[in-house]
Parts: sequence; C-alpha cells; structure tokens
Amino acid sequence: MTTFVDRVELHVAAGNGGHGCASVHREKFKPLGGPDGGNGGRGGDVILTVDQSVTTLLDYHHSPHRKATNGKPGEGGNRSGKDGQDLVLPVPDGTVVLDREGNVLADMVGHGTSFVAAQGGRGGLGNAALASARRKAPGFALLGVPGDLQDIVLELKTVADVALVGYPSAGKSSLISVLSAAKPKIADYPFTTLVPNLGVVTAGSTVYTIADVPGLIPGASQGKGLGLEFLRHVERCSVLVHVLDTATLESDRDPVSDLDIIEAELREYGGLDNRPRIVVLNKIDVPDGKDLAEMVRPDLEARGYRVFEVSAVAHMGLKELSFGLAELVGKARAAKPKEEATRIVIRPKAVDDAGFTVVREEDGLYRVRGEKPERWVRQTDFSNDEAVGYLADRLNRLGVEDQLMKAGARSGDGVAIGPEDNAVVFDWEPTVMAGAEMLGRRGEDHRFEEPRPAAQRRRDKQAERDEATQEFDDFEPF
Repeated sequence: MTTFVDRVELHVAAGNGGHGCASVHREKFKPLGGPDGGNGGRGGDVILTVDQSVTTLLDYHHSPHRKATNGKPGEGGNRSGKDGQDLVLPVPDGTVVLDREGNVLADMVGHGTSFVAAQGGRGGLGNAALASARRKAPGFALLGVPGDLQDIVLELKTVADVALVGYPSAGKSSLISVLSAAKPKIADYPFTTLVPNLGVVTAGSTVYTIADVPGLIPGASQGKGLGLEFLRHVERCSVLVHVLDTATLESDRDPVSDLDIIEAELREYGGLDNRPRIVVLNKIDVPDGKDLAEMVRPDLEARGYRVFEVSAVAHMGLKELSFGLAELVGKARAAKPKEEATRIVIRPKAVDDAGFTVVREEDGLYRVRGEKPERWVRQTDFSNDEAVGYLADRLNRLGVEDQLMKAGARSGDGVAIGPEDNAVVFDWEPTVMAGAEMLGRRGEDHRFEEPRPAAQRRRDKQAERDEATQEFDDFEPF
C-alpha cells in the first residue's frame, strides 16, 4: 500500500458565483415599489496552505478532484446571496506548484504560506445594483461568473539542512537513527529505504534537520533505481553528506569510486554544484572497514573534502560529525540573505491599453479577447433582450465597436467573444451607442415616474450625460 507520495496531479475547481436577482418591490397600495433584487454571492476559492503537520501528498493521490462551494443566488428584498466557502487544502512544507507544462506557479516554503490555486467566480449584480438615474427599473440581472478550473501538479521537495546521499546499504538510515530520534526501517538488503526520512539533530546551541535520501545507483538521474524519484528532495538542503561504505562485500566497489559515481549523478541532475560537501566513512567498527578508511582518507582530503570516520552501529565518531555538520549549517544560514519586508509593486497599465484585442482570423471571423468582454458575456442572460442591450452598451463604451470598425469589420461579419472552445458568436451590426437611442431608454418604466421639480430634472439630465461615459463593470457593492 502506498504510504508516501511526493508528486500528484490535482484537479481543482473554484465555486461559481451566484446569479443576481431581478425583482420588484411590492406592497399594499404600491405594487411597483422599485427594483429590489439582491446580488449573487461570490464563489469559494481553492487555497493551498503549508501545514507543518502534513508530510505527504497521499490524500491528494487518492482524491485528486477538489471543488469549492458555489455562491448562493440573490433574492428579492435586497437580500444578497451567501458567499461560497473557500476550500483550504493543507500541503507539506516545501511543496512546489506547477502547471501542466511544468511552469512553476508557487514555491511554498514556511508554515502558513498560501497560494490561491483557483479563484472563485464573481457574483452577478441584482437589478437593484444596476438601477441608476437613466435605468430606473432594470428588468434583468447579471449572471454569476463560473469559477476557475485548474489542473496543477504538486511536487514535494523536502526542507532539510543536511542530506545524506550514497549507495544503497551504505548506512544512511542507521546514521540518521543514531544522530536523531528518527526511527527509519533498517535492514541488510538494498533499497530498504523507500521514502525520505527526516530527523532533528541538536549539537550545542544549533538545531538542524537531516534527511536520509533513498539509495542512489549509477543512472539514477536517468530514472534507474529510486534516485530520480527522490533526488528532488536534495535540492533544498544546505549541506550534502556522502555516506561511503568501507565494509562493502562487492568486489568492484570502493569508497572513492562510489563517491565519483554519486557525484556524477548529482552533476547530471544539476543545480547542486554550490552545496558544501563532507564525506562520512561509515562502518569503521569492522576491522577491514577501519583499514580501508585509513587508506582512502588521504586521497579524499587531497580532493578538498572534510572526512569523518564513524560507526553508526558502535556509536563511534558521532559527536564530532554532529558538531561538524552544525558548523556548516550555521555558515549556510548566515550566508543566506535576510528576508526583506514585503513590498507592494504597482504596475500601472499603459495609457494605450484598451484591455482587449480584436484579431481577424483566416476564416474572416473577428475574435475579441479580453478579461472584461469575456466576463461580461458570461454574465449575460441572452434570453433577456434588455440584458443583451445592456451588454451591447458596455461593449460599446469599452471601445469594442470602434476597434471592430478599425479592423475592417462590416455589417453582417461574424464576431466571436472569447476563446475558440467557449465563445459567443454573432453577426455584427454596427450601431450608435449600441442602439440605445433607437430602442428607447432601456430599463425605464413610466409607472415609476413622479412629477419632478425643474431643478431635479436638470440634475437628472446631467447625471444621464455623466453616466454615458461611466464604467459600470468595476462596481463592487460587496
């Protein structure tokens, strides 16, 4: 049964926004009291959060599909729908979030670090929020925006100060068991260790973590043995420790050749050249092992390695090793740049950025792409003529119609708003203010009109002129 998983593909879906409500207030002797439809609730986000109590991605291996709750629709009486509940997914410290193409989206290190993997959809505005001096009685509301759908890959890279690397059965698990309180499985056959083991070591005033990486063999960086699966756990470690077996029973192996082979695999994997390294000659409690250690030590020191002779079984040389590692860890920590306070970076849009693009495709179709136009289309109820007219006014104010004309579009040409797999396609008919003057004043009902003083009429006319150039899409009532 699988107990350790360090790479999974996760399919996350944020909650959809609730639809806005189109409603008219009614009471005794006043059947048309004005629009009172509430706004839809926001869909829940899917949020990844680092949790120190989580050490594996096993839960997501068994349940890779996760979804946040939807927002509730608005109701009459100016009652807004309830927001969807965010779905918080705990992940281990050191988790890297990637997209399907392998691009890094987030590197999650440190307890409490969060990343929004999928954002919930906006709730649609109710007709009460859409009412204005020019549109006193909207007979429509905006639909909620669907939440994001994302396919992401989670990779766990162990966060430790020291990594023990070496051949299978070199004694790495035994070493971590005597240096720390970790209790890994230990046996006298290769590949006993199937998962990285973590232990905490205290040496004087220094406390550091040590990781036992499953045994490496020639070709590990190309997928042989278990190396390719777990070499990623070495990436975050500050110090690499070569654990070399001085009592191996294989005639074609010796500590120096083992070191050369493991170093070649680390170079092939890449990104580890700048890590300090030390060499641990293990199993010196065996007579032949002690003799071999004394024989190869001068050669290793001549290469620039700091060498420790130890025996995990007999507890020999462990104190010197633990304090030597503490010294290297302290230097690595001191060399790290101090974390600066979070800075807010403001990147204003270019003055000529329209927020959308119009492209004429080979088949003659004009495609409009942009966050605002595509969202507005998703929020429109195309069974309601008034809602369609409202969309047309919004697109016209944004400048979509002008750009279509500049791109060469003519009456009757096909126009698509959105991506190829999810677009709204229609035959374009150029208008003036999207036909608002031709179709009358949409959203107004004379039954709501009351006699107004001249001064009030002048103020209303001025409000109408101001509203003609105003953007409604960024209005956030909640």
